[in-house]
Amino acid sequence: MLDRHLRPDEIELLLDEEEGFGVAPLRSHARSCVACQAELESAREVMLALDALPDFAPSAGFADRVMSEVQVFEPWHAAATRTVEQFVPASRPARVAAGVGLAAGAGLMTAGGTWALARADMGLVLAQLGLDRVREQVAAALADVLTTVLGQPALEAMQTGTPEMLAVAMGSFVAVAGMGVVGLRVLASASRRPR
Repeated sequence: MLDRHLRPDEIELLLDEEEGFGVAPLRSHARSCVACQAELESAREVMLALDALPDFAPSAGFADRVMSEVQVFEPWHAAATRTVEQFVPASRPARVAAGVGLAAGAGLMTAGGTWALARADMGLVLAQLGLDRVREQVAAALADVLTTVLGQPALEAMQTGTPEMLAVAMGSFVAVAGMGVVGLRVLASASRRPR
């Protein structure tokens, strides 16, 4: 005898008239428990009402319309296999030639990678030279901009000056740029006013 009420899955077992190990105690409990009898009878009424409903078949093309709206997840390996299959030749001689070509390409890439790793110090030197060149170009461009905006004497003062002088020069640059922006806004708003 059970010391609890029947669970929905146990009520379903009794409705389906299942036989087997553990069903007899469920039947015995359902006969002795008023709440479980009511629950079982209610479930039986629902089952009979559902069985009495007419059978419907979806219209032609219903499944296609539904599936066109469903986003189907395709695993990466299936997508990769499908993509690779598009490039595999159909005839056997062409597949052999493609395999030989791929093997040769893989061998060349492996040899090139091994050579590059063996010459990593050369790559670092070239990267450092490239970085130094970029740094020089940025410094030259910045010097050209500062010369254009502040003039050559101000640039020379900044290059030979102390950090305080550099701060004053940068503050002056920001102030001049700010005044320029304000002046442009005043001119723009004045040109929009009706005359």
